Amino acid sequence: MDKSTFEDRKPIISGTMHGSLRHDSAHKHVTGTADYIDDIPEPAGLLHGALGLSGRAHAEILGIDLSAVAAYPGVVWVFTGKDVPGVNDVSSNGSHDEPLLAETLVQFHGQPIFAVIAETRDAARRAAQLAKIDYRDLPHWSDIDGALANGSPLVITPMTLHRGEPKTEMTNAAMRLKGQMRIGGQEHFYLEGHIAVAIPGEDDEVTVWSSTQHPSEIQHIVGHVLDIPSNAVTVNVRRMGGGFGGKETQGNQFAALAAIAAKKLGRAIKFRPDRDEDMSATGKRHDFLVDYELGFDAEGRIHAVDATYAARCGFSSDLSGPVTDRALFHADSSYFYPHVHLTSKPLKTHTVSNTAFRGFGGPQGMLGAERFIEEIAYAVGKDPLDVRKLNFYGQPGSERTLTPYHQEVEDNIIARIVEELEETAEYRARRNAIIAFNRDSRYIRKGIALTPVKFGISFTMTAFNQAGALVHIYQDGSIHLNHGGTEMGQGLYTKVAQVLADSFQVDIDRVKITATTTAKVPNTSATAASSGSDLNGMAAYDAARQIKERLVAFAAEKWEVEPADVVFLPHRVRVGEIEIPFPDFIKQAYFARVQLSAAGFYKTPKIHWDRKAGRGTPFYYFAYGASCTEVSIDTLTGEYLIDRTDILHDVGRSLNPAIDLGQVEGAFVQGLGWLTTEELWWDDKGRLRTHAPSTYKIPLASDRPKIFNVRLAEWSENTEATIGRSKAVGEPPLMLAISVLEALSMAVASVANYKVCPRLDAPATPERVLMAVERMKRGVGDGNASGWFVG
Repeated sequence: MDKSTFEDRKPIISGTMHGSLRHDSAHKHVTGTADYIDDIPEPAGLLHGALGLSGRAHAEILGIDLSAVAAYPGVVWVFTGKDVPGVNDVSSNGSHDEPLLAETLVQFHGQPIFAVIAETRDAARRAAQLAKIDYRDLPHWSDIDGALANGSPLVITPMTLHRGEPKTEMTNAAMRLKGQMRIGGQEHFYLEGHIAVAIPGEDDEVTVWSSTQHPSEIQHIVGHVLDIPSNAVTVNVRRMGGGFGGKETQGNQFAALAAIAAKKLGRAIKFRPDRDEDMSATGKRHDFLVDYELGFDAEGRIHAVDATYAARCGFSSDLSGPVTDRALFHADSSYFYPHVHLTSKPLKTHTVSNTAFRGFGGPQGMLGAERFIEEIAYAVGKDPLDVRKLNFYGQPGSERTLTPYHQEVEDNIIARIVEELEETAEYRARRNAIIAFNRDSRYIRKGIALTPVKFGISFTMTAFNQAGALVHIYQDGSIHLNHGGTEMGQGLYTKVAQVLADSFQVDIDRVKITATTTAKVPNTSATAASSGSDLNGMAAYDAARQIKERLVAFAAEKWEVEPADVVFLPHRVRVGEIEIPFPDFIKQAYFARVQLSAAGFYKTPKIHWDRKAGRGTPFYYFAYGASCTEVSIDTLTGEYLIDRTDILHDVGRSLNPAIDLGQVEGAFVQGLGWLTTEELWWDDKGRLRTHAPSTYKIPLASDRPKIFNVRLAEWSENTEATIGRSKAVGEPPLMLAISVLEALSMAVASVANYKVCPRLDAPATPERVLMAVERMKRGVGDGNASGWFVG
């Protein structure tokens, strides 16, 4: 890429890249005027759909009586899996293990069995409760322990990463320890639940409005269930009220059901489940159980790691393969393991199929790695930060740059990030003060921790690392932008519009941001893996490049100047010695029959991956960060407060610092919820009991740190040729919240004079903190591991 394209410019125009522009819909979000799918004026004759859900966790369906459902006033049609015109399957990976509607077997409580179409949403929902279904119950297990005890099958072939001689080096290590960590799942809790509206068209055509991160997948799934080609299906997405990965695959069933009913009845159909149904019938973040053995020396330097990552995947594979893969990719966090053996264990359970969630397995892998460091720090009697720094990856040219998957870490800035935050957050002085405070405090104990983040950016499925964009310039100089990325509140549309405004040197209000649609940009990848700006920004830049090249050639010929003498300036174009307002220049180009439209395309370079061999370069680059958190706990109740958090995060050369800061803050708070208050619980009948805001606790504004200092590493610039030399920001900051769990752990450890690793599982609810305090008082570990020992 030509670096000059991204040189600093004076902020003469409102669309300059790297400027802190507001989110294009921010004012609409706060005033309630942003249109979501449920706000679209309803077409004449619209009907509403509701789901008929399983009342068993695992059972054969012996008989279904839907007569009372069909007879309910207002019901127009009731259909089952037998009524699906094409394939009764909505699996996202071609495994054909996820029926749209269960026919003979149900595999989790809340699995859709039939759908009701009625004149009103209320009638459809009430009618769905009247079904009579006969079951023959089968054995079920809803958690990892149950899956392991029952010899549960795996939903997909596991992956292994191996480098060096871990068995030999483990045996030879001066010190060794074994342990186990439980990591809970997480509900996405997007503010806008799943929703789909399908409108039938002529012949085999159907148009679907879906709250989805992956319009092309909805297009493919609808085509499969209707047995029609993709060119007959148009999927539109203007914005989502949050996604966080929960709308990457989970919208498939609602769009498919709406499309089937729309084509059958010739009327528009809307499916909008309520919050309870949404939470019961859609997947979540994967729970993990990490079993590990570590070999290290008396200084705390890691020699060997052997770990297994078992995951609750649910009844089908969904995205569990790549999620558990990414957990292994991040099982090193920021640390070099000289000898390593890592294995995934994606277990089938009789629960809803778990799916993508911000970080996509990375947070679980990274959390395990931070536990490794914490264990070692207590074993050797050192500050965990010192053990962290001792084990960081080295700089290029050293022997400490190779990941467990054999990719070289070439852009390592973690040491600088951590050292800068350590100084600005006054970590050492505050830690000493906290230790002194704990020595004198009877009931309130404090803790502090500084933890790093290193997160790989790219889809590990190489084919997904591509994007397209469509750009038109109209005669009046206004610009129309469409690309394959979806907007879920993260500011992607604004950032890509900034790329165009910067390219043509016009104000951003001259760029019309239009709804994502499969009719304009085909074969899009999901807006996921933190890749939205990287991929779509570069695709838009490529489209702008093509148009600019035509405009430069036109101007050079018309005014008889060299191409180098045609320069785009704010709101105007300089051609030789004259300057022409941009709209006038465009109009002249139109009359000269210059093509003012272009389809841009981009594919990420350098990446490749061989899953079977466990080798390759799955990531284009890494994003880094660090956070320092101080907490206070009440040792009598287990309750706690987050007193202060300082964050320094790397986004390269930010495309929009204001939006990126918001992403860092929001990701941290979401990670905070995952690690502290958000707990999923199934009862002994396999029923999800935390299925509503009354029983599932996301963090509130009052849960944020009382002092919250967030900065971007302004000195950072991506060494790879990304758009504007920026870095992805969506997922990496979520893992900054690991500092909260580590700080809680230190506070608990103070009860036993920091001699024993508390082994706090996640989420560290007040109950878990209190139980850990009681263990520390008794001077025992958590009972699930053998502790450390000299080799």
